[in-house]
Amino acid sequence: SPRHGRRAAAKVEAAQQALSRFPRCKAKDRTANHQRAVDKVAQLHGKVRRQRLDHAHKTALGLVRAHDVIAHEDLKIRNMSKAPAPKPDPDRPGTFLPNGAGAKAGLNRSIHDAGWGVFLTILHAKAESAGREVIAVDPRNTSRTCPECGHCAKENRPTQEKFHCVSCGHHGHADTVGATNVLRAGLVRRDANLA
Repeated sequence: SPRHGRRAAAKVEAAQQALSRFPRCKAKDRTANHQRAVDKVAQLHGKVRRQRLDHAHKTALGLVRAHDVIAHEDLKIRNMSKAPAPKPDPDRPGTFLPNGAGAKAGLNRSIHDAGWGVFLTILHAKAESAGREVIAVDPRNTSRTCPECGHCAKENRPTQEKFHCVSCGHHGHADTVGATNVLRAGLVRRDANLA
């Protein structure tokens, strides 16, 4: 993901701060400067949206032209980007314990900036019109299962990037291992549907 939202964040923040200096009012009561500030914020958000769509269309088209079968993880994006539930403090009523909302907000911003849902919608549409097949695969344990021996364990992923099978010793990048497992599961599912 080129992270268009992150790259434009400073400009958007500055434009929104300039807009926040004006009192809230109806569109017909805005001054010329207020309207320019509103238009600037809308223009910046629109540019980011168009950049995301352009990247999604070009990437999806490249995949559809290069492959007959495309498998992807069937991610529940809405569930992934939910805000964490508040944790009430049992010792002090009316107060809350830290729940990691700050870190989760950053992750949610990255998820939305990537635009996975829009990309998958575009990919499915382009694949259907080109006669290609797109298969959604259950994402559970795809990056924890060894592609060599099939051993599945949490310990196979010592870090976010590294994969090291504790059973057979296979080394690899976690994303490559996950992609291999997703493709295999997609092909198995495709063969089961054909049979």
